[in-house]
Amino acid sequence: MFIIPAVDIKNGKCVQLVQGKPGTEQIVLENPVKAALEWEKRGSSILHVIDLGGALEEGGNLPVVEEIISEVSIPVQMGGGIRTMDDATYLLDMGVDRIILGTLAIENPDNVQELSSEFGSERIIVALDSKDSQVVVRGWTEKTDQKAPMLGKIMEKQGAGSILFTNVDHEGLLGGFKVEPLQELLEAVDIPVIYSGGVSTLEDVSVLSETDAYGVVIGSALYKGTINFEDALRYEDK
Repeated sequence: MFIIPAVDIKNGKCVQLVQGKPGTEQIVLENPVKAALEWEKRGSSILHVIDLGGALEEGGNLPVVEEIISEVSIPVQMGGGIRTMDDATYLLDMGVDRIILGTLAIENPDNVQELSSEFGSERIIVALDSKDSQVVVRGWTEKTDQKAPMLGKIMEKQGAGSILFTNVDHEGLLGGFKVEPLQELLEAVDIPVIYSGGVSTLEDVSVLSETDAYGVVIGSALYKGTINFEDALRYEDK
């Protein structure tokens, strides 16, 4: 199970929000590129980069993303604000190893099939963000009437290489999480599932390591120090 540090970018800075809500910044680092390089230096195998400005339709962070891609030598999975097929193609051509599609995939699953066919399914991650057991889109601002396991099956058939499952109810709160929604999704699909949301202690990492999760994205807990990254890396072989 991969331990994947999050580098979330807003207004050109590395930030951590509570449940993705603007104005709830808890961590603000001036240099996201420096943060990315630090995680690589400390042993990260994958980086999770999110353009929060893009997700919130503020824009302006792509130059920072480009610099991260050019500076680090480990794979980068990147999402946030990928609203069109041109956006997706641009990022894949730029050198993002895996793009994370949310609204674009859920509102038109054929987009997943098209991108997977052109670039390879392994480069396409579909984000299923769950709030009150329903998948949400558009930066977590709009609910759909669908649940993650069913959508996961659809995305797998369309050619998604993996799924990023975020439990929005717990995101950024550092209060732990319920493992059952993840288990339901893991049982529904055969492709890798990466978990995110509420992971705040090594015990949380241990719980996830006992599931079939491919990886776990950790943000606030690493930046606040409630999880030591090197300690978490011990679970990568489990």
